[in-house]
Amino acid sequence: MGFFTTATRMWLVRSFRPFRFTHDCDDTLDYQKVESLGLYVHIPFCQRLCEFCPYCKQSYQREQADVYVEALLREIELVCTGQEQKTVTSLYFGGGSPALLTKDFDRIISALKKYFNVTDGIGVELHPDDVTVDTLQKLKGAGVSRISVGIQSFDGAILQKLGRNPFDVGRLFSAFQEVSFDTVAMDFIFAIEGQTFASVKSDIDTAFANGANHIALYPFIDFAFAKHDIRKMGKSEMKKLLYDIAGYCESQGYLRDSIWTFGKPGVDKYSSMTRDNFLGFGCSATTLLSDQFKVNTFSLDAYADRINADKLPSALTIRFTRRQRMIYWLFWRLYTTQLSSNDFENAFGVPLQKMYGFELWLGCLFGLLKKEGDDYRLTERGVFYFYHFEGYYTLAYIERMWGFMRVTPFPEEMTL
Repeated sequence: MGFFTTATRMWLVRSFRPFRFTHDCDDTLDYQKVESLGLYVHIPFCQRLCEFCPYCKQSYQREQADVYVEALLREIELVCTGQEQKTVTSLYFGGGSPALLTKDFDRIISALKKYFNVTDGIGVELHPDDVTVDTLQKLKGAGVSRISVGIQSFDGAILQKLGRNPFDVGRLFSAFQEVSFDTVAMDFIFAIEGQTFASVKSDIDTAFANGANHIALYPFIDFAFAKHDIRKMGKSEMKKLLYDIAGYCESQGYLRDSIWTFGKPGVDKYSSMTRDNFLGFGCSATTLLSDQFKVNTFSLDAYADRINADKLPSALTIRFTRRQRMIYWLFWRLYTTQLSSNDFENAFGVPLQKMYGFELWLGCLFGLLKKEGDDYRLTERGVFYFYHFEGYYTLAYIERMWGFMRVTPFPEEMTL
């Protein structure tokens, strides 16, 4: 796995140099000239910690949450003071369980709107236990237009394997009948050993019949630092299940808008990841600009201390070479299953064919890509192998970084 990701990286960036992250903290972030900019805010608190979840999270305590909110508001001021108001595509709150801080949303959103004009909606991730009429009304009143609920499964046996408690399905469905949003997404995990297509199909049908207009089906990824005894299914079983899921969604008229998301026609998708550039606020949040990628510290205490010293909480930074930035862009564009030659040229000032014509030709030759005019689309075979490549990438890069940063607030350096 390490050899595969390393060889792929060296070939695509045309360099033997690894990705080098350093403890390089800028005093300011220059985002004014960056186009297609999104915003992300991380809320790291949960009522109950799911062992399979790899994200930066901590058990909820109101006093600690109050300290965190003040630090978060101060980070926004540190990044944005002195900057002109800028139009951005979107604002997403992830976690954790962001709804635990519902009472603070007005303050956080108001602080961001002081510096940003959000054109494409505000999204919030929710735990099923958060889905009450009262909470949904407060979120909608704060300007939230898109929500994503981490259902994982309606199947009690699958929930038990994941270590998740059963939730009140009836309350959840009735809340959506009373409070509406532009996008209601429900997230599910698949490819767990013993899981059947009938179980996944039931999840899909139940979601769309009871308030969802968008779904995400994430393959289970076994992070080494996540303590659990869950086993994922084999490659051939996963391939058949993925094909069955895609075929069923297509038969029902649902449109695929990324490798693992499907929605009803005309519905805006819920996606906090597919932004060309973004500013991240909060513990463990990342920032992607035209020439760099930054990761904030994972430590809540270190985050607050750094903010209170009037310093940005960046823990690691990579200064991209041009080829590295292109690969990052291509990875996330292929994640949407669509690749626009015009968008690439607008972003980098050079034709896509000139930079990666041979690789695109190979992709078409092996049935992974289909050429459509000047653009490209992942085939079903291509989607399946993207799943596997993304899994390799996650375990070779993200797992190593997150595992290290969970115990080291401000590393001096990391090479990947």
